[in-house]
Amino acid sequence: MNEHLEHLKEIRSLMERSSKFLSLSGLSGISAGVCALLGAWYAYAKLHVDGSSVLNNPEIRHEMVPQLVIGALIVLAFAFLFGILFTVRKARKQGLNVWNKTSKLLLLNLMIPLGAGGGFCLGMLYHGFFWLCFPATLVFYGVALVSASKYTMHDIFYLGIVEILLGIISLFLAKYNLIFWAIGFGVLHIVYGTVMYYKYDRQTNPNES
Repeated sequence: MNEHLEHLKEIRSLMERSSKFLSLSGLSGISAGVCALLGAWYAYAKLHVDGSSVLNNPEIRHEMVPQLVIGALIVLAFAFLFGILFTVRKARKQGLNVWNKTSKLLLLNLMIPLGAGGGFCLGMLYHGFFWLCFPATLVFYGVALVSASKYTMHDIFYLGIVEILLGIISLFLAKYNLIFWAIGFGVLHIVYGTVMYYKYDRQTNPNES
């Protein structure tokens, strides 16, 4: 009886590996969180001069927006770069191929909401609704995680839900938008990445102390 149960567990594990991308590294989440916190610090420094927000000054705000967009793109680039590096490293240790049908579906389901959110935010910037970009990025990112969770660890689904809720709450607390953004992309990613590392990555490296 025990032997049959073991066989069933092995079959289930093989089916899960074939239908889900399980090589996402917890270190990717931690590195993304650190990048986001650095980005939030940069944005705060740019938006607050002598203790007051430059958003109240249309002329200064017009100059700052391109700098903040460039800063956000740099943060995004580094987060993706570290994410790819740590994921590839984990996949190699597992003896798995990173670029396969499942990872392509994962990326597709992730990029469609992210692309839509990016276009939406550019439109809001064009019309001067700068403060709405913070909650919008949280909401669209959360939707992207929920969409992509079908093809990877289900834990990402819950992270996505929390991101969406944070974005909606920050819509009604515009004064604290940057704080919510830092929590969503910074703190939550570090917490999530740490949990994922000890839950999944350590199983891949049982000899690590």
